[in-house]
Amino acid sequence: MASISLHMNHTLPSLLHAQTPKATLYQNLSLLSKSSQSQFHGLKLSNVPPCSVPSHSSMKTSVFAKVSEGSLVPPFTLKDQDGKTVSLSKFKGKPVVVYFYPGDETPGCTKQACAFRDSYEKFKKAGAEVIGISGDDAASHKQFASKYKLPFSLLCDEGNKVRKEWGVPSDLFGTLPGRQTYVLDKNGVCRLVYNNQFQPEKHIDETLNFLKSV
Repeated sequence: MASISLHMNHTLPSLLHAQTPKATLYQNLSLLSKSSQSQFHGLKLSNVPPCSVPSHSSMKTSVFAKVSEGSLVPPFTLKDQDGKTVSLSKFKGKPVVVYFYPGDETPGCTKQACAFRDSYEKFKKAGAEVIGISGDDAASHKQFASKYKLPFSLLCDEGNKVRKEWGVPSDLFGTLPGRQTYVLDKNGVCRLVYNNQFQPEKHIDETLNFLKSV
């Protein structure tokens, strides 16, 4: 089975996109001068003091996750947007798409969630369930799910405990929670790992294509 790994080797300008994020997220990132208003998926970079930027060679990011293709994933039990307890074991016997995302209401995460929503029937047709996980609380998840009419569970990973257990890598020098998707088979074994912070909708294409191929 083909494995997917991502090596991002970008200069800083290529990382930045004109987006508007959730105002309270990640306020201490010091990368650009006060005059800059550059933005990207999941984070806004503005009104921050200047600092030295890492060299081009240090900006190469590799995905090295604790959960890899062929491994049995760590179990978890978390609260969903309605405050109900959800265990991964509940979905045993069917494929599961578990996607970790930076946070509710950020531009990239909204695009990703809505893309999963729009393709949800295709996932159901493939016999798969979709689960989103971030560090946001139930109230934030409920508002996010209600606003965009999301038909799947959003789980609250307080303190990013599950994210750490699964080894989801961070982006932008460790300042931004990574956007990583896993496809698990009916036995809870990971069959696909896909990481792409800046093209959130690609996660839907990659996972659907994989599910159709197996």
